[in-house]
Amino acid sequence: MSGPFRVGISRDFLTSDGRIGFGDIGLGLLDADPGVTYGFLTEHAAELPASAVAGYDALLLLAPRITAATLRGNGRLKLIARFGVGYDSIDIGACTRAGVLVTITPDGVRRPVAAAALTFILALAHRLLDKDRITREGRFADRISYLGMGLTGRTLGTVGCGNTARELFTLAAPLGMRHIASDPYADPQVAAAAGIELVGLGTLLRAADVVCVMCALTPQTRRLIDGDRLRLMKPSAYLVNVARGPIVDTDALVAALRGGVIAGAALDVFDPEPLPAGHPLLHLPNVLLAPHSLCWTDEMGRGNGRSACEAILDVAHGRLPRYPVNPEAAPDLQAAAGAAPGTSPAGPPGTMP
Repeated sequence: MSGPFRVGISRDFLTSDGRIGFGDIGLGLLDADPGVTYGFLTEHAAELPASAVAGYDALLLLAPRITAATLRGNGRLKLIARFGVGYDSIDIGACTRAGVLVTITPDGVRRPVAAAALTFILALAHRLLDKDRITREGRFADRISYLGMGLTGRTLGTVGCGNTARELFTLAAPLGMRHIASDPYADPQVAAAAGIELVGLGTLLRAADVVCVMCALTPQTRRLIDGDRLRLMKPSAYLVNVARGPIVDTDALVAALRGGVIAGAALDVFDPEPLPAGHPLLHLPNVLLAPHSLCWTDEMGRGNGRSACEAILDVAHGRLPRYPVNPEAAPDLQAAAGAAPGTSPAGPPGTMP
């Protein structure tokens, strides 16, 4: 490195009193490198303007969008390190054209997201929200009317069979469920070794007692779960979405929940996001909601943060990081690491690592 390698961190990591909300996000790794400096961006915007990122070699980002306009005129930026696995908020094509590498953190988010999905599954099956409500209302006598669904022998299906979905199946193994997944990119041998049966999406929706959406948001998966597909599900089945809101048609889901097409849903993500005041989902009794943060734990903060900081240090020292989305944007780093151009450990865009 010639001169300090400057890192900008998006301000949405900070709480209202200026603390890092996730606790330890691995910044000690950057502190230990005398050639690296970092600071929080001065602007806090849903879409970062070019002025906010000027002068930085790398960005560590939580939620802000990066567009072609963000990168316009910026010849210095080398890396955008996403704190998480989704990259639909980043214009990957614009980054590649500008020579900006984008990385994600599947190693840090895999267990926390899988655990969050399992939390939803157990809460739905045991009707936790209903039982909390009747307890607070002093309605103990009504508890016989709120029978849960035992999971032994039931079918758990995931839309997507990437690393996080496979982790969910690992966590769910003691429950004694049948495991099925639908993913056109999945390796049949990898799935079989994990005890997962690969099936078509229609077959999965008809068979599963719990359908968990765990694929990436792409043009092919936008509104993948629409009204027609929701109607394939059992009336007793539950839908869980821990991936991205637009994969599920929100209006169709509201209609399905209202009409008893499915028994209920649990959502950590929405379309639109955040939900506006008065949105129907906020008032339905058969849906559990979380603000796109159910997996946010100290474990997730450490794992994602360290992975992102390691990517930053790799690029600062001329190495290709472990989880590039667009390695072709950095041919010099590929040569240094011996990686094949155009390959990415992140997996194809249709999967959720």
